[in-house]
Amino acid sequence: MEIRVLRYFLETAREGNMTRAAERLFVSQPTMSKQIKELEKELGTKLFIRSNYSIHLTQAGMLLRERAEDILSLVDKTEAEFKSLEEINSGDIYVGAPESEAMGLFADIVCNLQKNYPKIRCNIYSGNMQDVCEKLDKGLLDFAIVMNYVDLNKYNYLPMSTEDRWGVIFRSDDALSKKKSFSISDLKYMPLICSKQWIDHELPDWFGYDLKDINIVATYNLPYNGAIMAKAGIGYAVMLDKLVHTDDGSDITFRPLKDVPKAEMYIIWRKYQTFTPVAELLIRELHKTFK
Repeated sequence: MEIRVLRYFLETAREGNMTRAAERLFVSQPTMSKQIKELEKELGTKLFIRSNYSIHLTQAGMLLRERAEDILSLVDKTEAEFKSLEEINSGDIYVGAPESEAMGLFADIVCNLQKNYPKIRCNIYSGNMQDVCEKLDKGLLDFAIVMNYVDLNKYNYLPMSTEDRWGVIFRSDDALSKKKSFSISDLKYMPLICSKQWIDHELPDWFGYDLKDINIVATYNLPYNGAIMAKAGIGYAVMLDKLVHTDDGSDITFRPLKDVPKAEMYIIWRKYQTFTPVAELLIRELHKTFK
């Protein structure tokens, strides 16, 4: 399986049209078609369902697309790393992060680093903890910012000097806006909007495993979307503070949860990881900041 052919396959999957994919990669359509057919023969399965006007991925094609994206990302990252080995003042750093106030602190560190090394580029991948750690484990990321429930024994890490506060976001004209805070017991009687991550981790910790009375009416992946649902009156969004605008005059408001621990944040990287010169620069800044 050649890297070049994987690029042909991935571009065809993205375009849904082999002619357009060939044009984008500056190869002839017959060459593209031949290479894709040889790839299907090599794998022993059809990757596309072809029609007169478009092509669609088979189930095997969807699997290969997922793998090809990771493979090509790692190839491109590796090539970039070798190009930057001789240049300490330029190169790419890849960081995975959730939406968290801790990201602001990390951004300040990168900003200070770029003042001395303006050709350094920081690439941020946002996702949930599982996605971020999976990409870190595969070598697609250099660092990740995570919450404390990740198994830190697997990684080298530094605790970040910030803690995120849990709370509830809901309409400002709601009768409950008179309350200054909520407790865990209050949540048992409220229609909740929450993230899958919260369901998997905080929910069992806060309530134990007797969860049958918890009323989850909607879930979200991005806090902004959770806040939109809360603004529409669907329910009460459980999330970390300062991820969406809830200042005076906003249609939504934030009230803290007073009897739950704050979310501790860590920056992690793989054990025995070999860093590029620019990543080494960031490591030094991280150690100076989070002693």
